[in-house]
Amino acid sequence: MNRLKSMRPWLAAFLVGALVACGGGGRDPILGFGGTPAPGTPGSLAPPTVTAVAPVNNATGVSTNSTVISAAFSEPMNPITGSASFRVTCALPCISPTGTVALDSEARVAYFTMPPGTLLATGTTYTATITGATAQATGLALANPYVWTFSTGLVADTTRPRVSFTIPATTSPGPTPAVPTNTAISAGFTEDMAPASINASSFTVTCAAPCASPAGTVTYSVGNRTALFTPAAALAANTTYTATVTTGATDIAGNALAGNQAPLPAASNYIWTFSTAATPAPAGNVSVASTNPSAGAAAVCPAATVNATFNVPSGLRMNPNTINSGVFTVTGGSPVVASSVLLDSGTGRIATFTPQSPLTVGVTYTARIRGGATGAADMAVPANTMLSDMTWTFTVVNCTAPPPQTAVPLGSASTFGTFGGSAGVTNQGLNTVINGNMGTTAVSTAVTGFHDAGPGCTYTETPLNVGTVNGLIYTAPPPPTVACPSEGTATTFSVATQARADALAAYNALVAMPGGPDPGAGNLANKTLAPGVYTAGAGSFMIQGGNLTLDAQGNANAVWVFQMATTLTVGGPGAAAPASIIMSNGAQAKNVFWQVGSAATINAAGGGTFYGTVISQAGAAISTPGNVALVTINGRVLSLGASVTMVNTVINVPAP
Repeated sequence: MNRLKSMRPWLAAFLVGALVACGGGGRDPILGFGGTPAPGTPGSLAPPTVTAVAPVNNATGVSTNSTVISAAFSEPMNPITGSASFRVTCALPCISPTGTVALDSEARVAYFTMPPGTLLATGTTYTATITGATAQATGLALANPYVWTFSTGLVADTTRPRVSFTIPATTSPGPTPAVPTNTAISAGFTEDMAPASINASSFTVTCAAPCASPAGTVTYSVGNRTALFTPAAALAANTTYTATVTTGATDIAGNALAGNQAPLPAASNYIWTFSTAATPAPAGNVSVASTNPSAGAAAVCPAATVNATFNVPSGLRMNPNTINSGVFTVTGGSPVVASSVLLDSGTGRIATFTPQSPLTVGVTYTARIRGGATGAADMAVPANTMLSDMTWTFTVVNCTAPPPQTAVPLGSASTFGTFGGSAGVTNQGLNTVINGNMGTTAVSTAVTGFHDAGPGCTYTETPLNVGTVNGLIYTAPPPPTVACPSEGTATTFSVATQARADALAAYNALVAMPGGPDPGAGNLANKTLAPGVYTAGAGSFMIQGGNLTLDAQGNANAVWVFQMATTLTVGGPGAAAPASIIMSNGAQAKNVFWQVGSAATINAAGGGTFYGTVISQAGAAISTPGNVALVTINGRVLSLGASVTMVNTVINVPAP
């Protein structure tokens, strides 16, 4: 009301009258309630909010050459100058970095860029603070300074970012058929990208004459790590288009894209083709199909996230630019500050609001997803929206021994695709690719069959079976006769020993969790499992004779922990068919953990897709010599003791 006093008397009277008419809590569009304008649109008095940041809040092991720090807002912002600021600081004796602050072309993403060649201090906590930033539409500032922290690791990042998914999907040889003419095009990445590098030059959609290549806008969703090309009009029917993400797209450490046009270690473009159908995707309003917590839930834990699963009649994904902290809000007397508001990468239809701090016991919270023209929308062109707001409440209570609510922290081990304990890592397949780092506390000669994509050693002991590490290999110092400029130094050995220590800490945390059921008497094949802890009654788990489905039930932060005193065996027996893990309803690889008391064997016959982080005491074997079918692991294979061996294996380290 103080703000109203400064307005012209007739306008103040009008607004007060509108407030009284709706009882102070109705759905008056002037006040931004109900299916009304978003914060930052004319008529709204809500301040802007931060919706996602990179690096994420409380991130650990951030590379020392991460020179771009970014934050996404709920609405277009004014330049961050004058009394507004975006700073990155560290405590003495660390010297806080300098940099320039800019906004992306849509003015929704602010990024702090340090000068080329800048290196952050190792093992140091940095604090990013945005103060006084104002919205373009209203001039309102952030309600409070937005503050988050991240901690660096010991080394620089040399891992090239890759494309993790595309919409429309990539097919080989392509083109992907029957794509609706009214869809936007997107590409997801394995790493946080530099926002300025995602633009109309680095992401294009074209078609051959006489077709006219579409005009459109290119945006980057920070937390979702997704680039979006939105055509200005529907695409032509029965036409083949080529989408290209070029090497101009770089991660926050400046590494150029590793696409699909050249083998690693080279950078290359990522290109895919698709053909449109004769008709567009059907129109139909988006709605919320389910929520987690459910409406009226009376026993929600303080560490909970808030999820909503959308029903999308068009069959498309939700537009990540419309799922933000201005559209998806949680209040409990006062607004809850979001650490992030994101869509799941698997379906693109599950929105997750992650509070920056635990919720308060005893408080009943209200979650709201705004509908209308400025609310949640799908990727159709023009977009399909929600008819009205979706609102539900839940109450937070103390939880005793709850199921795991967050992923187990891996510390510096999180960047490793595989770790060979104190015995090394061996590859016997030409098509093996580790998209992440690799390590062992053994000497560099214990790593065979690999070369790394960064500067350093090339391992040529088996020249016909040399796999690629899209990152660095960390080992102990080598014998004096081995020339190894990158691996095998005191620094890299320190990285390896710290990674093993962090993996051991995670292993012990998994062991310490209260045990759970053994739903298949040791065999998890053909089971569909909800989130929780599962313990092998006889000591070992296997997935043989079928696939395992992990159902997140609409909670994109759902966690699974599998505890076994001895072995994990996936696929087989013998040369029988491989087994795969199916991720359902928002399940994510980063939230699946396999604690293995002895050794793991994953699809000895080759083939299959496995999800999750395996931490074993006594090594792991993936496929066997002679197999040509790729085994794909979306996760990590970390051994504390014995070696890891693999044949034609692709390991994709999950996003944090």
